[in-house]
Amino acid sequence: MITFLAFLVAIGVLVTFHELGHYWVARLCGVKVLRFSIGFGRPLFTWQRGETEWALCPIPLGGYVKMLDASEEPVTPEDLPRAFGSRPIWQRMLIVAAGPVANLLLAIVLYWVVLAQGVDLLRPVVGTVLSETPAAAAGFRPGDTIIRVGEVPVGSWQDIQSAFLDVPMDPETPLKITVRDQEGRQTSRTLLAARFPDAVQAGYRQGAVGLTPARYLPVVGMVEEEGAARRAGLRPGDRLLTLDGSPVSSWQAWVRTIQHNPGRLMRVEVERGGKRLALALRPHSQQTPDGLVGRIGAGPTADRAWIDSLRFRKEYSIGQAGQGAVERTADTAWMSLRFLGRMVTGQASLDNLSGPLTIASVAGQTARVGLIAYLEFLALISISIGVLNLLPIPVLDGGHLMYHTAELIKGRPLSERTQALGQRIGFALLASLMALAFINDLSRLFGG
Repeated sequence: MITFLAFLVAIGVLVTFHELGHYWVARLCGVKVLRFSIGFGRPLFTWQRGETEWALCPIPLGGYVKMLDASEEPVTPEDLPRAFGSRPIWQRMLIVAAGPVANLLLAIVLYWVVLAQGVDLLRPVVGTVLSETPAAAAGFRPGDTIIRVGEVPVGSWQDIQSAFLDVPMDPETPLKITVRDQEGRQTSRTLLAARFPDAVQAGYRQGAVGLTPARYLPVVGMVEEEGAARRAGLRPGDRLLTLDGSPVSSWQAWVRTIQHNPGRLMRVEVERGGKRLALALRPHSQQTPDGLVGRIGAGPTADRAWIDSLRFRKEYSIGQAGQGAVERTADTAWMSLRFLGRMVTGQASLDNLSGPLTIASVAGQTARVGLIAYLEFLALISISIGVLNLLPIPVLDGGHLMYHTAELIKGRPLSERTQALGQRIGFALLASLMALAFINDLSRLFGG
């Protein structure tokens, strides 16, 4: 129920602000607004305020502002100056752009509120280096403190993530990262993603690169229903003691041994409820570009004491919070745009697309964490909506801006046939992206 309500509130707030952007600027430009609708479909209820009908509809995946427009319906001579198409081209462009801009302004306000409360961050210390990743190949070690990514100084893991996303993903170009090791020596690690196609597709992100601030205990945290771990009798909470007679020193060492022994029957000793148990485990064999790898379908338990040791709080004045909110919104919008560009050019996987199911899931998760986490989520989604709507795809606001730009250059509107063709292409492209995002959602939900 929390997930459902958090999702409805998120969509309601973000859509309302988007459409209010169109509405307010249309009114400022003297355009008559016939209807303001939140949601699609047959209205659940409506009310009249002035000359505008306000409506709430049952499908909460968007909304619209219907303006008087001579191209869509007959307009009386006295109302013609107030029709959308009768306004100067610059006013029409402002009205169209106002929706996405409203989403970006909302994100600034939300981030301002968040930063004004102070922000909990994590010191940029490596907790785990994932095996078979660019970071492992570069020689990263747990305990390394990251100082710079390329030429960008970093002071937290959030800074690292931002720096990674701003790096062009060129598999052949190394990325130098400056670290201070546990002995206090400053040195460089060089990431080269060419040998790791999964990392190339995912872009420079912590998980894809192979770095994470988390550390994991040699304790089972989760077990997949159909995995080898479940069949062997492993349960969440089991502490791993030995594997084929050798002590399990860490979760990473356990994983490496499992990966290097696909299909081989292994003897495992665990501690459960204060008792030692012996289990027989046979890892599944999974084909990868580097050959067969063992998999058992189990996840670790995070070391919460370690994460707590990395936490620090950064306080902001009201002015600093405002400046930080603008910078964070701009950085996030730019990174979103760049990542979309990477997906279009094939440098990032389309598996990164998320749809309403993932958004609903994250909405519920952040709502359970607390108000500040939920506001940060709203800001991020608001930026995504703003950036997406500015893309030059017919049907979206960016597509209409593209038409108006063409009209500005040509001195006359595009033909109705050209606009209709563009709308059909845009609708087909948008429908395809939405379908792919929904498939990705289902794959994440059901572990496909």
